[in-house]
Amino acid sequence: MRRAAVSRLASCGAVVSIAALAACTVGPSYRTPAALPVPALKLREADVAGVTPSPLPPHWWRLFDDPDLDRLVTKALAHNTDLRQAAANLQRARAALSEARAGRLPTGAASAEGVHQRVGFESLTGVSPSVGPGGVVTDFYTVGYDATYEIDLFGGVTRSIQAARADYQAAQAQVDAARVSVAAETARAYADACSFAAQAAVAQETARLQADTLDLTNRLYTGGRETERDVARAQVLYENARAQVPTFEAERRASLYALAVLTGDPPAEVDAAADRCATPPTAKQAIPVGDGQALLARRPDVRAAERTLAGDVARIGVATAQLYPSISLPGSVNLGAPSLGKLGSSGSFGYSVGGLISWNFPFNGAARARVRESRASAQISLAAFDGTVLTALQETEQALARLDGAAKAEAALTRAAASSERAAELSGLRFRAGSDNFLQLLDAERDRATARAALAQAQSNRADAQISLFKALGGGWEEAPPVATAPLPTK
Repeated sequence: MRRAAVSRLASCGAVVSIAALAACTVGPSYRTPAALPVPALKLREADVAGVTPSPLPPHWWRLFDDPDLDRLVTKALAHNTDLRQAAANLQRARAALSEARAGRLPTGAASAEGVHQRVGFESLTGVSPSVGPGGVVTDFYTVGYDATYEIDLFGGVTRSIQAARADYQAAQAQVDAARVSVAAETARAYADACSFAAQAAVAQETARLQADTLDLTNRLYTGGRETERDVARAQVLYENARAQVPTFEAERRASLYALAVLTGDPPAEVDAAADRCATPPTAKQAIPVGDGQALLARRPDVRAAERTLAGDVARIGVATAQLYPSISLPGSVNLGAPSLGKLGSSGSFGYSVGGLISWNFPFNGAARARVRESRASAQISLAAFDGTVLTALQETEQALARLDGAAKAEAALTRAAASSERAAELSGLRFRAGSDNFLQLLDAERDRATARAALAQAQSNRADAQISLFKALGGGWEEAPPVATAPLPTK
């Protein structure tokens, strides 16, 4: 280890000048990881209906053309509590960066001291009794300033600044990642509230139609055309339809409570516009998804993982610098006098300058262990970065596939609902005319109710799939409003 350190000193130009020494930085220098091969960055938008390779706009939620959704997302981006935490973490990282930068500056401390001292007579060996029977009494006052400057000989301070800067940039990316999540979850909660309202309306309409069928069945039974069993079966369909309404209404209220919390309000403060929404939002145009390169550049979680990796690589240099000597230049100036009035005299001035070199030698293995620990941490961050990149691509591909499936299912169920509606109308006419029996009417009514419920669920799934795709694309943070802050609860 000693030979390695001496060799390092020579390679840094220690014999040339202190400036050359200061330019030497130990530890690996970070290089941004290479991108994945180009084929791996191709999104399969050509296989998905309703998407386009155009760039994703900053405010993707405006593609739904819903002013209430736009207002709610904007409010959440300013007042959401998770975002406030991320913003506070960013402030802490900024302060840590300032602290690391201060390592390039000298440290200093000012001091002032006044001493009143009495030395007893018996302790004054060889002192004449004329000193006095009580001993010697003295006063002494000093004012001084001590400063120390540590030369960044092997770049430990430089590496610590690099690490702190990377941590700060990672914290910035985490704020953006929180914005992506908050925007998507706010849109999802709003869409859920609207979707459950729509499904509740379908259930109510189905219950009304079943009530009409039940009433007709009762009248026919009274007239002797139907049996009591037919009445019971019509009653079952009616009650089943009624039972769906409170379930959907409860889920709608739950979504409204979640939406209130996402926007920074108490759950009871339900947004009035969201409370009135009865149709799930849908993007009126093809969804722009861009390409894979833009996706990775846009997603904040990828950026945060890359910056975390950069910080951990820099910390290898911080640990490595501890293996080598440190040089500091201490100095001090002071004024000292037996009375306050003489502190400014020329005879009271004093100073000291010097140099200090220190080296933790011999090594007990702890310093080398810290280097190995730092390298392992960097390897963990590298694996996490690679995993984040793959996850970003995976989530986007999955969201595209699910949106494609949801859109096709909605289209098919729209056609099925129209057909079942027509079949139920015809069956009702034929039943009243005596051409169809009651079992055929019930089957038609049941098919219509099932098709309506399935279509309402498909519309909800399509809205959710669109929002999931927007979240996977990682947009929405670029032009977000500043996060609101709250005063600390202090006196």
